[in-house]
Amino acid sequence: MKDLVRAGQRARAAGKWTDAYDAYKAALDAAEPSSIRERERAEIAGELGLCALMLRRYRDAAEHLAWSLEQREALPAAVQLRFEDGLRKATAHVATLLLATEPPDAEVIVDGKSVGGTARTHKLFFEAGQHMVRARAPGREESFQMFTAMPGQEHEMLMQLPRSSGSTKEMAAAAPKETPKAPSSTLALRTQAPSRWASWPGTLRIAGIAVTTATVSVGSLLMIRASRLDGDLSERREGLNRDPRTNSSMCWQAPQRSACAELLRLRDERNLSGVAGTALVIAGGVIGAATAASFFTDFSFLGLTPAQERINVSPVATGHGMGVNIGGLW
Repeated sequence: MKDLVRAGQRARAAGKWTDAYDAYKAALDAAEPSSIRERERAEIAGELGLCALMLRRYRDAAEHLAWSLEQREALPAAVQLRFEDGLRKATAHVATLLLATEPPDAEVIVDGKSVGGTARTHKLFFEAGQHMVRARAPGREESFQMFTAMPGQEHEMLMQLPRSSGSTKEMAAAAPKETPKAPSSTLALRTQAPSRWASWPGTLRIAGIAVTTATVSVGSLLMIRASRLDGDLSERREGLNRDPRTNSSMCWQAPQRSACAELLRLRDERNLSGVAGTALVIAGGVIGAATAASFFTDFSFLGLTPAQERINVSPVATGHGMGVNIGGLW
């Protein structure tokens, strides 16, 4: 492990940041908490973060530097200043999320990957864009939220996981009862095997979202193309009007002329792209509306879970605005 650290130091001094990053990364992976002092492990993580910063791996840099500075008491003052300066530079390029969960031992999953460790507050770093955060715990209902990461900004999020209905029933069953009662017919119905139709609504919703995205995207591209063709058409028409020997009105009676033929072709392509683009955008909107409406449709007559148990609507407020978060089971 010490050989890897020395190799990282030599590569860093030579300006070979990729080699330095690889050496410090290998040293950190090989450094078990029981084998080295806390200070050495924190310094290796901080140096790894500074190498990642030089390689413009800003999220990686912020994560390692932030973890290192959590052990700042074990670091010399000069090292702390270097790492703090690097962290400021890294966080200017990523978004910071302060995430609190209730209960604090809930597992946090970000973009499909589990965040190691349990804590009441997690400090996470994200690249710009949309991200999905989920939290789950035994005996609790799963919670999830979407948020838009903005570089250089700090976001706050609280995820509360209410007790699941199954957990409540188990607690009630464990309590002493004076007279045992037969299970109700409602409970018997809930324990039946799922209907053979149970999977098709989710499949159709996924297909509806995919078709909506595709049609709206293609329609938008066609409308953009129509706009560009309209600009080309106007430019060529003005060119014909500037020529004293011709004008654009001649093209409707003399399509055999090469300039006019090009003008007519551009007009037809513009009209076709505009009509097709508008039709696709409208169709995508209709399919999207139908897909959204399906989340609020009760399919209980097919043996599915009632709609009100599959939809979770909760208000969301941030420093930049307010909205509603709608989540459902597929």
